[in-house]
Amino acid sequence: MTETIATIIVTCGSCVLFAYWFRYVCLLMLEAKTPRNHSNQVAAANRLAFPEVQARLPECGPHVVPLLQDALDRDYRLLVYLLDHGAPVEQSRALEIRMLRTHYRVMRAWCRVSRHWSSHTPRRAIEEMAAVVAHFAGMLGELRA
Repeated sequence: MTETIATIIVTCGSCVLFAYWFRYVCLLMLEAKTPRNHSNQVAAANRLAFPEVQARLPECGPHVVPLLQDALDRDYRLLVYLLDHGAPVEQSRALEIRMLRTHYRVMRAWCRVSRHWSSHTPRRAIEEMAAVVAHFAGMLGELRA
């Protein structure tokens, strides 16, 4: 019985530490700056909404959050399609893309769940989702340059 409890505690602790590590690495990837930011050019060329979402986010009310999330979802789907079907991506960048795609989906789910009880938490999730979309746009611009 004691071994079972210890195994459960160690397993739960490992899962929590893995989730913390994963989130930390994703946030580090999103904060990394490139020599030239191509995201605005990609946004203008493909009529992406993430710059507008980032600009409107500080003053938006809770009723606008679903609209912003829908706009980011459209941008995300387009950029993922372009990254998947565009120029080949090196292995390290492919891992980065997979990790950030997972991070986006987790933040998307968190936004949907948290908007029922909080007005601040969904905004932070939308902010991170917009950062992922901007990162993907910059990455696409680098691949095209």
